[in-house]
Amino acid sequence: MTLAARQTRRLESYLCGGWISGQGEGQILCNAATGEAVAHIDSTGIDFAAALDYGRGRAGKALRAMSFHDRAAMLKALGLALMERKEEFYTESYPTGATRSDGWVDIEGGIGTLLSYASKARRELPNTRILTDGDVEVLSKDNSFSAQHILTPLEGVAIHINAFNFPVWGMLEKIAPSLIAGVPCIVKPASQTAYLTELVVRRIVETGILPDGALQLICGGVGDLLDHVTGQDVVTFTGSASTGRRLKSHPAIIGNSVRFTMEADSLNASILGPDAVPGTPEFDLFVKEVAREMTAKAGQKCTAIRRVIATRALVQPLVEALGKRLQGTTVGLPDAEGTRMGPLASLAQRQEVRERIRDLMADAEIVSGNIDAISTTSGDADKGAFLNPVLLYCDRPFEASAVHDVEAFGPVSTVMPYDTIEEAVALSRRGKGSLVASVFTNDPAVAEEAVIGVAPYHGRVMIGNRASVKSSTGHGSPLPGLVHGGPGRAGGGEEMGGMRGVKHYMQRTAVQGVPRLLSAVTGRYIEGADTQSGVHPFRKSLAELKIGDQLITQSRTVTREDVEHFAEFTGDTFYAHMDEAAAKANPFFDDRVAHGYLIASFAAGLFVDPAPGPVLANYGVDNMRFLSPVYFGDTLTVRLTCKEINPRAGADYGEVRWDCRVTNQNDAVVAQYDVLTMVAKTWP
Repeated sequence: MTLAARQTRRLESYLCGGWISGQGEGQILCNAATGEAVAHIDSTGIDFAAALDYGRGRAGKALRAMSFHDRAAMLKALGLALMERKEEFYTESYPTGATRSDGWVDIEGGIGTLLSYASKARRELPNTRILTDGDVEVLSKDNSFSAQHILTPLEGVAIHINAFNFPVWGMLEKIAPSLIAGVPCIVKPASQTAYLTELVVRRIVETGILPDGALQLICGGVGDLLDHVTGQDVVTFTGSASTGRRLKSHPAIIGNSVRFTMEADSLNASILGPDAVPGTPEFDLFVKEVAREMTAKAGQKCTAIRRVIATRALVQPLVEALGKRLQGTTVGLPDAEGTRMGPLASLAQRQEVRERIRDLMADAEIVSGNIDAISTTSGDADKGAFLNPVLLYCDRPFEASAVHDVEAFGPVSTVMPYDTIEEAVALSRRGKGSLVASVFTNDPAVAEEAVIGVAPYHGRVMIGNRASVKSSTGHGSPLPGLVHGGPGRAGGGEEMGGMRGVKHYMQRTAVQGVPRLLSAVTGRYIEGADTQSGVHPFRKSLAELKIGDQLITQSRTVTREDVEHFAEFTGDTFYAHMDEAAAKANPFFDDRVAHGYLIASFAAGLFVDPAPGPVLANYGVDNMRFLSPVYFGDTLTVRLTCKEINPRAGADYGEVRWDCRVTNQNDAVVAQYDVLTMVAKTWP
């Protein structure tokens, strides 16, 4: 279907288990490239309080009954289902002004974020419904009273208010951590491109994968929605700082201490190191990256490079190289062959960008591009929101203000010079807090000074150089495993960041009590909790194994011959094991000592049951510590306790974490660590 051959439709909200139309005339949404009507949007008359109650009650309970692995499997299934429908989303994306490559970032990038969260949650989180946070705090000498921090899902709704530039990714990158945490979502996309978000939500609903009410959608204004938020709800916002501040100061948000995360204006900077002269790979990479960030999504990216900071000696060749590259950018209909940059999201947005460029011209001059004369290879420049890339130059950036305060949210950047790296850092900080900065250099000293200098003012810093050219994700790409947000002007919030983002939707609580009951709450063995012995725990399948199952082994005495054989066999002849005088001179030892890894090896020999059984594999140890020296003649005993059991969904085995404590003849702990094994769910 071409951009012109479309039928205008009335968008609906999906709330309380059904699709609902607003009762008013609403707003007409136009094709960014042709100016033709695409859809009507309105949310007048909708009962938003009921939508919140529906999410909290129906969906929240269902999500909290699932484990983290269950929710991860749910997101994986959803991501795969959406990927099968991606071509339909690409077609709907063209009227937003996005080219195919722009749509790839939004559509497949968003779906990929769902899949990434599904994978990370399954790998990094236990198959439980709550998380433990940190170590157990022992509050008594006899282990009769301890404390453990836990994380539980909030029992409200996550309200996600999103921007127009990424109608798919903007929704999916926020609902992924929310749903993994067990918190249902209400998504409110920006009206201009809401028709694409609505289509994706329709397809999500059709899959039937999510519990009823886990994802709701508002097409249009939010009405009195925020009047009804409570301390169990979360609000996230992406958009202008002025709108974000207004929402953040809502009486209900302030009065109920509602968690509020904002991603707002960001005058991101990229610094060209003094070593990156013309002819070096870094110079060429810098030119390519700045031009790409200016033109991808027509510069309508919160992470786009707005300020280009280069040493004064390189400014002239940089401006020439950037101007040449930008002039080769083909602007036109987003679905036309050969188009590299489509239009802005709307004619109003183009007018806004033009006005902001005029503001910038108080400090800078245009060195490439024209804000009035528009050149396109396809499409009508009067009907479509087209604008050619505009590059400005500010010769005295320390005397300027507009270039550090005004964001033209389009294909616009300003070049500014520095004389020292210290000055480059200072210029980057003039943005008052940004989402991302980048430094292009092959000099370690430049990288160290620049990165440490800019880091306090940025949520992410990318170093670009010749070695990472093929693998780098680039300046402007937020990634699921990395935080997306920034301090100060950028909003002060964080999104994604892997499991950091999940925890934003959970309550951290310190639980104090007797270890036996703490263990029951957390599903993890805590020192002082009940234990049981009898059958060797390695002979038990997951169906039989219980937290607290314990083995106390026989003892083994460490001899001089053991240590010297181990040293010769492994090649580890460190002096503390082999040289009596040198060992005694060491402040930690009284004599020659056994190797730490010899202790761990002897421990395994004491607790392992060698016959085939439900323990399928040992795949590592965590938190290994050697706490007391072991001398010749010391006798070792192992206490092995089942600490945590994590069945893997869809597999016939699970992970078992064992607390391994090795003591000597005086009952002093000489080593302690967690042993990780894969255990069959049933055996044989």
